[in-house]
Amino acid sequence: MERKLASVQRVLALHPIENADAIELAQINGWQCVVKKGEFTPGALGVFFEIDAIPPDLPQLAFLWTSRNADGPQPRPESFRIKTMRLRGALSQGLLMPLSQFALPANPSEGDDLTAALGVGKWEPAIPSGMGDCRGPFPPLVRKTDEMRVQSVPGVLDELRGLPYVITLKCDGTSATYCIDPRTDEFHACGRNQSITEGANHYWNIAKKYEIEAALRTAPHLAVQGEICGPGIQKNRLGLKSLEFFAFTVYNQQQGKYLSHDEARAFLESANLPMVPVVEEGESFDHTQESLLALAEGKYAGTSNEREGIVIRPRVERNSLLLAGRLSFKAISNRFLLKEGE
Repeated sequence: MERKLASVQRVLALHPIENADAIELAQINGWQCVVKKGEFTPGALGVFFEIDAIPPDLPQLAFLWTSRNADGPQPRPESFRIKTMRLRGALSQGLLMPLSQFALPANPSEGDDLTAALGVGKWEPAIPSGMGDCRGPFPPLVRKTDEMRVQSVPGVLDELRGLPYVITLKCDGTSATYCIDPRTDEFHACGRNQSITEGANHYWNIAKKYEIEAALRTAPHLAVQGEICGPGIQKNRLGLKSLEFFAFTVYNQQQGKYLSHDEARAFLESANLPMVPVVEEGESFDHTQESLLALAEGKYAGTSNEREGIVIRPRVERNSLLLAGRLSFKAISNRFLLKEGE
């Protein structure tokens, strides 16, 4: 499921903010954001920009980046994006604007994706040095790694309700995929979106450190995906002294499906590849969004750094109707978002 960085969303509820006369909290899906008081009513539709969205450089949005002391609207800074913040003590995640502020198709419906129509971009963290050169496109038989936040699709909680589940730590690093292309028998070390040329770079250094190609030659139909963490990557919030790899997915290229948690763990143990730490697992999932966001908070072991969050999945793989694919989603720590400025 593609993330809707801008979409038509319905206001589910409005809540007052203590000691605030001009603003209030609007609830959209599982998100909450600050809006002008009286601008919306419960049930009304609006244009919602999710966090990490880079909004278009339009006059009606210039208030987001224009200084109060500026003589007229300023152009949008290239680095600008919608962030998690606190306004008058209230957590605000996203931006909700009236439909009338934008030139939209007639009769917009709840859920309509406006990302392309409004020219909204997605913020990505800066690429660390040492990531290597592009060798070619991402291997076509392997799915790229990405997870929706629970606030965007809160209905996934009901899809997982009552099932055996596992919650793993979201290690803050850079995504890596390793596989053998069955068409060419070539080993690939990949970043999030492309295969990387062999050389002195993070992806290939990890491949050689853990002898990943040799492990995959014993099961060439499998691909291993995980996070590279350590010095020089995302502020090294795990406090590592050297680059390390934490696998979070094993994918069967022949069958086009993921291994279950237990199957993946067994393969990774046999290959001497470390797996992301398990935060919690159980026989019957009964978490709420609020309890997952609370569970997402904490420090990376041995550090004073806020951990990024958690990833939630069934212990046995299954598909999600809401996600139109794998039932897998994440909860990002609000303390991490506020403190780290992500």
